[in-house]
Amino acid sequence: MEITEAKVALRDSPDKKLKAYATVTFDNCFVVRNIKVIEGTNGLFIAMPSRKVKQPCPKCGFKNELRSKFCNQCAQALPQSSNPLEHEASANVQLEHKDIAHPITQVFREYLQKRILEAYEQEKNKNSSQI
Repeated sequence: MEITEAKVALRDSPDKKLKAYATVTFDNCFVVRNIKVIEGTNGLFIAMPSRKVKQPCPKCGFKNELRSKFCNQCAQALPQSSNPLEHEASANVQLEHKDIAHPITQVFREYLQKRILEAYEQEKNKNSSQI
């Protein structure tokens, strides 16, 4: 599978960790949008598009975001999870979000990240030369 196009939209706030969003086209026939370019402690990396995990209300069945205290539909107090990993900050993010699309192999993840970060650097250089 080849990446036939990688577009990057820079974010304006220089002090934030989120640097850009990327849209990647595979084999001129499949698109993945909202891949994030993030500045981490060890440099730039990509985060795949994700959605927040939901939990049903035991009273009315309405699906609320994980770790909500009250139901958004009936205002019933929701049971709090007893997962021991929830006390770790990094585990909280992983438990609250689930990837919509993601690479299966490490080799493809590295290829995807390399192409997106190259497109990010090109877009950043293009914008800085226009100023």
